Amino acid sequence: MSMIGEYARLSPAELERAVQDPRWAWEFVEEHLGAAAADGTPAPGGRLHSTGKMWHALEYLLKLRGVGVNVVHGEEDIPGAEDWGYGPPRTIAPGRVRDAVRAMEAITPEGLIERIPVAELADAGIYPYAGSGPGGRLDDAAAAYQDLTAFFRATARLRHGLLVWIA
Repeated sequence: MSMIGEYARLSPAELERAVQDPRWAWEFVEEHLGAAAADGTPAPGGRLHSTGKMWHALEYLLKLRGVGVNVVHGEEDIPGAEDWGYGPPRTIAPGRVRDAVRAMEAITPEGLIERIPVAELADAGIYPYAGSGPGGRLDDAAAAYQDLTAFFRATARLRHGLLVWIA
């Protein structure tokens, strides 16, 4: 089974409710998953986003580029939240989403992967590149980053926050 990076956009009131009532947060996500495509792909412009298998590569590359917001795992624990796959969800507050957008907009998708060989990620054990050979390209990571940046930008424009988890 693959590990998948997942995001849910919530208004400040919804984010506070999710922190106070993690069960409600799960029900919110399930309701919106029901509106996703049959293959589980979130609807464009919707409340959910997925980085697919690229979550670990994005984490590695964003740290290399000095992004100070934990875009991949979230920043704040939700007390009492249950495991949603590979741990409980975490939150990113609206202000920190805006901070992330400022940092991410300074890095183009091409700039994110510039001068980074696939072998570096493979040698570091970064999923999904671990075990791959020295060849290959990081275009899939750049594309995932472009989509994630757009999702963060839309979230910031609405002054919303995020639930983040690895499923």
